[in-house]
Amino acid sequence: MARGFHEPGDKPKRFYNAVSVAAMNDGFTVMLDRRGLRGPKGSPTILPTRALAEQVAEEWAGQGEQLALAGMHAMRLANTALEATPDAREATARSIADFAGSDLLCYYAVAPAGLLKEQERLWGPILDRAETELGLRFIRVVGIVHQAQPLETIDRVMTMALELDDFGLTGLAFGTALFGSAVLAIALQLGWLGGEEAFALSRVDEAWQEEKWGVDEEAAERTARLNGEAVMLDHWFRALTAA
Repeated sequence: MARGFHEPGDKPKRFYNAVSVAAMNDGFTVMLDRRGLRGPKGSPTILPTRALAEQVAEEWAGQGEQLALAGMHAMRLANTALEATPDAREATARSIADFAGSDLLCYYAVAPAGLLKEQERLWGPILDRAETELGLRFIRVVGIVHQAQPLETIDRVMTMALELDDFGLTGLAFGTALFGSAVLAIALQLGWLGGEEAFALSRVDEAWQEEKWGVDEEAAERTARLNGEAVMLDHWFRALTAA
């Protein structure tokens, strides 16, 4: 069987040639040569759709002579969904609900006026849709002083999270932390936004500052990396619902 992940910092050499996807145990797995992929705990990596297995397979196929494990985000999400989330569903959903309690999209800039208008223009429609279609009412404030959100909203976010399967819940938790916003993660999961759009909405403040003052190379590299993770997550959610 194919080996799982090594310890952080270890860079094992590529130990396979061909990568393929095969049906297995009412799902699909990634084959490295003739060996089925297994997670860190040794359990078979069985994914619910062929599209999701193909997404993971692309990460393995794209590796060079050494495995860049830290950049294999879909593989890491799959491991989490299979080996961690099942025993931590309540805690995972609670973490998403906690983000909703102080959601990024609810805190608007005091100044400058142009940034405030930009936030209202970009964030307002998402919050409005969340309230209209999902019953998620959020209180919006200007400034950074914490504003408690309606308990029914927090409870509704947690209920929505728990309604997802382990793969959807894992993706939602990843997106919530990535964006600093449960609302944006839910919007991405539901297909209201694409990955790049959701990521752009999560960094309106930063983009405003960059437009005024420029951006250094290190910050640009970080932005590109996080944007790539958002695109990966978009593909993850779409793959979960693929026929």
